[in-house]
This record gives sequence, structure tokens and C-alpha cells, in this order.
Amino acid sequence: MEFYEVIRTRHSVRRFSHRPVEEEKLQRILNAARLAPSARNAQEWRFIVVRDSGRRAALMEAARGQAHVAEAPLIITACAEHDGRTMTCGQLAYPVDVAIAVDHLTLAARAEGLGSCWICRFDERRAKEALNVPRGDQVRIVTLVPIGYPAAAAVPEKLRLPLESIVRSEHW
Repeated sequence: MEFYEVIRTRHSVRRFSHRPVEEEKLQRILNAARLAPSARNAQEWRFIVVRDSGRRAALMEAARGQAHVAEAPLIITACAEHDGRTMTCGQLAYPVDVAIAVDHLTLAARAEGLGSCWICRFDERRAKEALNVPRGDQVRIVTLVPIGYPAAAAVPEKLRLPLESIVRSEHW
């Protein structure tokens, strides 16, 4: 798929078919995330691929019962194994770095004909328990990303503000 078509048609998928995701597609998607830039090239992201139906169900429960989490044939759990470093601009590095990697991941999934959805509404403690992620703040689960073939082929129209509303030139 052409790059700008990927961007134009990527959307949050909340209904998945039961068709499994091919291993070669999964590897290309994970590699796209691996190639993302990160502050000081620290690459603090870590990914847990969850296919097991019991673990997917546990993640669905951690995600406040969002059914599409367990419906997807796999969930990529995006974590950060971090040192708490703050960038010069004052922002924590790991949430930014993981977000960039996950954006690469979701765009790659779309290029492969798959759908995905960022899930940030979840109980991190329960998700950590389901996946045996170490307790404490050294490893954080940043987002859950269900991935699979969309149940519906239609791509909804994106409602976005016009450029004039979001872009300034030279100053605010």
C-alpha cells in the first residue's frame, strides 16, 4: 500500500475477524516498531506478543471489559523498560519513544492489511499480573494494541480539523 494511503486509511479497529495473523506479517510489523527513532537511541521499548486466548481475556478484563481486545487474534503489549530519564525539553523519554514505536507498528499493520487500536484505558497492575511483567515503575505497560484482520472492510471517514486550524507560521 502506498505510504499516504496507509496514513489516510489507518483507523481504530474495534471488530476483528477470527483469521489469524501470519507470522511473517507480525515480524515485519515488529521490525517496523524496532526501527523507530528514540531519544539518545535508548530503545527502551519492549513488546509482548499475546496470542493465548486466556491471556487475551485477562487483558480484556484489565481494559475495563473492552471486548475487541480479546476478539483480536493477537495483542501487542507495548512496554517500556526505562531509567526515568527526562529529556532536555522536560518530558519523560519513555512515553514519547514508545508512542513513536507504536505509531510505526500501527502504520505497518495497516500496510499489511491489518487493523489495530491503541488501548490506553486499562488497569496497568492487572495487565502486568496477566503477563508476568515485573512490579514497580522500572517496567511500565504504556499501551495495548489489539491487531488482526478487520471484520468490516469499510474505512470510516476521518473527522479532522483543517490545517488552518492547527498550523501556525513563525509564532502562535
